[in-house]
Amino acid sequence: MPSPGKLAFQNGQLTVSGDWTLPNYGSLKRDVQKAAAMESPNGYSVNLATINALDTAGASLLVDLLGARQLHELTEQTPGLSSERQELLRLVANAMASPEGEKALRSNPITEFLAGVGEKIEDFWHQQRLLIGFTGQILATLASILVTPWRWRITSLVAHVHQTGLNALPIVALLTFLVGAVVAFLGATILDDFGATIYTVNLVAFSFLREFGVLLAAILLAGRTASAFTAQLGSMKANEEIDALRTFGLSPIELLVIPRVLAMVVSLPILTFVGMISGIVGGSLVCVVALDISVPQILNILETKVKVVHLLVGLGKAPIFAFVIAVIGCLEGFKASGSAQSVGEHTTSAVVQSIFMVILLDSIAAIFFMEMGW
Repeated sequence: MPSPGKLAFQNGQLTVSGDWTLPNYGSLKRDVQKAAAMESPNGYSVNLATINALDTAGASLLVDLLGARQLHELTEQTPGLSSERQELLRLVANAMASPEGEKALRSNPITEFLAGVGEKIEDFWHQQRLLIGFTGQILATLASILVTPWRWRITSLVAHVHQTGLNALPIVALLTFLVGAVVAFLGATILDDFGATIYTVNLVAFSFLREFGVLLAAILLAGRTASAFTAQLGSMKANEEIDALRTFGLSPIELLVIPRVLAMVVSLPILTFVGMISGIVGGSLVCVVALDISVPQILNILETKVKVVHLLVGLGKAPIFAFVIAVIGCLEGFKASGSAQSVGEHTTSAVVQSIFMVILLDSIAAIFFMEMGW
């Protein structure tokens, strides 16, 4: 016969009786909340065998009252509790055990540190898998539209080249010009001790053709363009415009991602070349003004002492950096949810990941070219 569920504290004994089922959920929920606010059930002995009927709703209230860990122990220690109820209580306790609760049990700092490192590595691996999968989608889509010229988005491509390349040209030129002057000044300060200030020209040309030209342009685009791609696509996703494209049978990869990726692949080599020239001009200006090296001497050194392979090495890295920056920016835009906070978080993540990947790839490329003797 049905009976209302009851909960009472008396003489160190927690009495749980009656039907702990869905029809009594409202009244039992209020009793559990009052008990949680007034009493601590952890210090009481509890007998679950006095319950007449139990379902998942009642089991969830017992988890709220006793906690998943204590309830799990009670299911094994309570005599007379049927195997069906033991299994039900274990399932509900395991399902409601929160990660935050598990974290609270960790008290060892070393365990906390190792757990944090493990979580970071797992997140990094998950992100790399997403990046590889998204790259595969882009390459597959690109391969499919290469043989169908009517699907090329020329207008969108030109617009993105204008935004990512032409608009970034002044800041890239100014930045590399100033860095070139600084490199020349620092190099001349050291080389002057050996009476070899003439080699400042070689130092500036070598560093900008191989590394600084492409690296500074890529880092600037990682901060400027990758964040713009993420914000644009994240806003479109928040406004459900990307879902609308899929509803009409259109591919967001083909319409939104491919033009941005190709625009970056076109723009970054041009910006890299401009950065190389600007850096060498900035360094040459310091050589002319501060070191009394004439312009014909500088041109002669650049023509006879600086090999073309250094220019090719620097330009060869630009398309790879551009592709990685564009893919990361677009991927983070698609990962954003429908809130402004999420768009902001993924925009920051896109910039950090892009700069990290550019520096990582540049380091690998430097080691590779050194081993190859290029």
